[in-house]
Amino acid sequence: MQKKIKCLVWDLDNTLWEGTLAEDQRVTLKEGIPQILETLDQRGILLSIASKNDPRDAMKKLEELGLSQYFIYPQINWNSKADSLQKIAQALNINLDTFAFIDDQAFEREEIHFQLPQVLCIDAENYAALTDMPQLMPRFVTQDSRLRRQMYQSDLKRKKEEEAFQGSSEEFLATLDMHLLIAPVKPGDLERVEELTVRTNQLNSTGYTYDFEQLEGFISSDSHIFLIASLEDRLGTYGKIGLILLEESADFVEIKLLLMSCRVMTRGIGSALLVHIIRLAHEKGKRLRAQFVDTGRNRVMYITYKLMGFAEADEEQEEQEEGSVSILEYRGEALREYPDYLKVEVQEG
Repeated sequence: MQKKIKCLVWDLDNTLWEGTLAEDQRVTLKEGIPQILETLDQRGILLSIASKNDPRDAMKKLEELGLSQYFIYPQINWNSKADSLQKIAQALNINLDTFAFIDDQAFEREEIHFQLPQVLCIDAENYAALTDMPQLMPRFVTQDSRLRRQMYQSDLKRKKEEEAFQGSSEEFLATLDMHLLIAPVKPGDLERVEELTVRTNQLNSTGYTYDFEQLEGFISSDSHIFLIASLEDRLGTYGKIGLILLEESADFVEIKLLLMSCRVMTRGIGSALLVHIIRLAHEKGKRLRAQFVDTGRNRVMYITYKLMGFAEADEEQEEQEEGSVSILEYRGEALREYPDYLKVEVQEG
C-alpha cells in the first residue's frame, strides 16, 4: 500500500510562482496554484515551505497573493532545505516518511533524496498533477481533515502561550479549560476512525490498522467496546483525537487498541483514557490487560502503560522484539482519578 502524504513542502521561486523573488518582486503565481492549495488543504494535507529567500519579502509576497494562511511552520532562510524539512517535521511532530517536497531545482531534490531518502521528491514541472497523485488522495475526507490546518494553527497559539507561561506544565494545562468527551463509536464516525488508525504511528499501542468493514463490525459486536474521544479547549477544537477498542471475555477486559493523535502527546490524554478503561473494568468486575506491540515508534505508549500500573503478565515477556505482542496486566489501584486540569465527560451508548 502506498504511504499517504501528510505534509507537502513547497519551494517558492519557479515552483509556486514564476520567477525569482530576489531578482524581481513582480513574480506571478503559476496557473492553478490557488485551486491546488485549496484542494490539498481540504483533503487534510498540511502545507509548508522550504525556500531560500528573504523571509520578510517572501511572506509579504505570499500575503499579497492571498496564500499565506495555507502554510504551517514555513522555513524561509538560506539554510539547507534538508534542515528546513527536519525542523518542519519536528514542529508538526510527524514522521518524515509522510512528507513530500516539490522543487524546480534537481540538485535541491537530490540533496533531499540523499539526506532524507524517506521523503517523496517531486519535480515542480509536474505541479499540475499533484491533486491526482494517489499519495495525496486520502481514502476519506472527514470533518477533521478539512479542519486539520486550523487545528495545527491553534496548536501554534498554544505553544506560544505555553512558552510565555510562568509556572508548571500542569498549571498551564489548567488555563486551557480542556474538555475530553469519550463516547461510543457511531457509524458516522467510521471514516475518521479509519483515518486515525492509518495516520497514527507514535501513539498507537499496537500499530494495528483495520479496514472499514472490520471497524463497522466492532460497533455491533457483543464482545467489543469501541470508543472514540474528542478534545476541545478555550482556543478551539482538537477534533476526534483518540480511539479505544476493548475485547471482553468471561474474566478479562483486554485493550486491543489504544491510540491518540500526536497533537495531544503532552496533554495527558493517554493517562485519562486509561483511567476510564480502568474504571470500566472495575465496574464489570473483570481483570484488565492490554496488548502492546513494539512498532519501533510507539515506545511512549509502553511507558504510559507502565506509569499507569501495567506490568508484563508473564515477566519473561519483558524484553520483546520489534513487532511481537506483549500482554500487559493492570496491577494498580482499582479506581484512578482523572487529571485535575481536565474535564472528562463520558457519553453512554
